[in-house]
Amino acid sequence: MKPALGKGLSALIPGKERGKGETKGVLELDIKSITPNEYQPRKVFNDTALNDLVASIKEKGVIQPVIARRISGDSYQLIAGERRWRAAKIAGLASIPAIIKEAAPAEALELALIENIQREDLNPIETAGAFQRLINDFRMTHDDLSRKVGKDRATVTNYLRILKLPSGIREWIAEGSLSIGHAKALLQVENQGLRTNIAKKIIRNGLSVRETEALCKKASSPLAGPPSGSVATKDPQIASLEEKLMHSLGTKVRLIHKSNKKGRIEIEYYSLEELDRLLETLVS
Repeated sequence: MKPALGKGLSALIPGKERGKGETKGVLELDIKSITPNEYQPRKVFNDTALNDLVASIKEKGVIQPVIARRISGDSYQLIAGERRWRAAKIAGLASIPAIIKEAAPAEALELALIENIQREDLNPIETAGAFQRLINDFRMTHDDLSRKVGKDRATVTNYLRILKLPSGIREWIAEGSLSIGHAKALLQVENQGLRTNIAKKIIRNGLSVRETEALCKKASSPLAGPPSGSVATKDPQIASLEEKLMHSLGTKVRLIHKSNKKGRIEIEYYSLEELDRLLETLVS
């Protein structure tokens, strides 16, 4: 794990040294004075887990303070801890312990994202959506995201790529029926209908990521027939070379080898920033 992610929570919770504008210590805030964060990356709140937290808060109170930023006067917006805030409201608490941190909207999203990643609270679609919003709303590059959340650039790019999958497949990923590994394999298949059919087969038959990769490679072969027909197997050597190139470049690569020993290499990119990265890698 990179240092940037390791220091995420320490950046949220004040220690001996505090940045300019931060309030020292923990305050008790009127729970009605706090509003949710519009940039909260987490979209799914499990009812059972939330009810368990409500029961715990009723018995022991809120043990870990939420993190909030002052909007104006006595109004605050959550940076981290929305589950605790929601549970405290349901439990009937009038106030909640909070640490106040001065943060711009971009930093608030960044900190909320880091906190949720460290707790492993976000599903892959929520993480990808947060990454995309940081890019769209705050003009961050893939390199910026990589540094801030402590993940290598290829990982960031792979998360963003899964947003290109059909909505039904994204829902299965969000609910845990498909993993990020399954999603990466499905991206090899360009036909959306075929992608969905393969995803259903993965869930129905409980296919592993390795089995899914083999199935998708077979389906995406240039020699493959129409989706409803039989699919030819790609030359194992070509498939192996493609896999090595994809691992090295961190993106989808297609190697088309013709019978006259000629061919071409197709390298996909999904943003201008990724194109820049690929060019740097190829010419270095």
